Amino acid sequence: MGIYLNPGKAGFEQALNSEIYIDKTEMIGYLNSIANTEQKYVCVSRPRRFGKTMTAKMICAYYDREADSRSLFEKCRVSKVELASNRRWDEYLGKFDVIKLVMTDFMQGADSVSQMLEYLSDEVISELKEAYPDVQHGSRINLRTVMNRIYKSMNIQFVIVMDEWDAIFREYPFDKDGQKKYLDFLMDFMKDKDYIALAYMTGILPIKKYGKHSALNMFDEYSMIHPMRLASCTGFTEKEVMDLCSEYEMNYAAVSDWYNGYSLSDYIPVDMRDHSNIQNIGEHYIRIYNPLSVVKAMRSGKIENYWNQTETYEALRRYIDWNFDGLKESVAVLMDGGRIDVDITGYQNDMISFRNRDDILTMLIHLGYLGYDGNTGKIFIPNKEVLEVFKTSTADRDWTVTFRALQNSRKLLEATWNQDEKTVAEFLEVAHDKAGDREYHSEAGLSYAVQLAYYVAQDLYTVIPELDTGKGYADLAYIPKKPDIPAMLIEFKYEKNADTAIVQIRRQKYPERLALYKDNLILVGISYDRTVSGNSQSFKHHSCVIEKA
Repeated sequence: MGIYLNPGKAGFEQALNSEIYIDKTEMIGYLNSIANTEQKYVCVSRPRRFGKTMTAKMICAYYDREADSRSLFEKCRVSKVELASNRRWDEYLGKFDVIKLVMTDFMQGADSVSQMLEYLSDEVISELKEAYPDVQHGSRINLRTVMNRIYKSMNIQFVIVMDEWDAIFREYPFDKDGQKKYLDFLMDFMKDKDYIALAYMTGILPIKKYGKHSALNMFDEYSMIHPMRLASCTGFTEKEVMDLCSEYEMNYAAVSDWYNGYSLSDYIPVDMRDHSNIQNIGEHYIRIYNPLSVVKAMRSGKIENYWNQTETYEALRRYIDWNFDGLKESVAVLMDGGRIDVDITGYQNDMISFRNRDDILTMLIHLGYLGYDGNTGKIFIPNKEVLEVFKTSTADRDWTVTFRALQNSRKLLEATWNQDEKTVAEFLEVAHDKAGDREYHSEAGLSYAVQLAYYVAQDLYTVIPELDTGKGYADLAYIPKKPDIPAMLIEFKYEKNADTAIVQIRRQKYPERLALYKDNLILVGISYDRTVSGNSQSFKHHSCVIEKA
């Protein structure tokens, strides 16, 4: 037994001996089904505190040919559930050399990525040579050549288990050359290698992208967004938490309110379905709980926020305080219980390459601060525990203004639905007044101010500026995403009264473009006189007319 080569079963044995142990060994059945296939490369990304390290120890104990772990796994689920393709549960038990690498261990004392990789290679090669002293190596010694020589001489394959594989990207976020060197090292070490039976990497972030392409494209990724066949192994399922609450006499509804909420939807294999508490297999839908918080709540008997014991709120606050691309308003909506659309496709899987608000929000999904509904493409704050972290991160004056704006936006939308012209004009005037002097008198400035004022409507509507109606362009069209709310057409007028805007909407037959909503369509005309002197009481004063189509 070595430090890196065949580390043994002690770590997994400690987990089995713990007061609370939730058996996830059925995952071994799936890994066995892809070992020595084209799908043998697995990358699992989960937030902190979701059992990544424990799973890595379980995998090591199972495949390690020196561990003698049969007695441990005979007691576990993997030996009792029916596996796919009539495979035996112990088909690969103790069959391989295991190399376990915890990447953060090699970063300590290393001043660069190059030093870290050199340290890693030296340590592992040293153990390999000690374990196989009779294997002859050529003059060019590196990790790839040493492992290949051992495989060719001894006919023994390797299982690679890498924990915290993404630490480079978190600890050296701006070292592009170092990151590329690291990925090149992993490619050379693992891609298309016959000596590898299975490669399992786990970390917080998915695999880093360069442009539109992944550098490690041989890996299948199992993430918080796309958990695929490992969804039920990501955290504690509802049934598992219910059983714990019964055993520890805890209120399940309260536990669920605090720690439930990560909704994972994807294909569930036959051998995992009985364990995932799915009522309707066609839904492919699993609710996942934060394992560490649930365990702490059970053992202490206290339902409270355990997140801050392992994650400081500054980690979240650093990102949301940037207010990148209207991020603060989005966070305010989420904290108010809302759900918002997010485009997850552009995120580059690191912690610095943000092009817009959606990239940061996607990162927060992977960090566990947000849940993601794959069926709707919407994000949300998953539970009360995480909401408490958001509250702590936004407890200052800067955020008070944002929350007040959110409240005003909700009141504005309700006033529009109620055709309360005076209130709508007042709120829009306040929103427009925040524009700078250069942008204030432009139509673009007014349009932006109106869209910002109606911010909460973005969750309920698709917003179309300059909607082509065939006979002109409506300034703003709000197309409802739900059937029970009205569509809205908004038209701006300068130096004319708001009635003129309504007349134009009807004369140009803008409502015909939204004929589907003819019985549930609101027309909104907004005007103000930009020629009024700054000394006048009417300066920047807005008027509004609202009618049913």
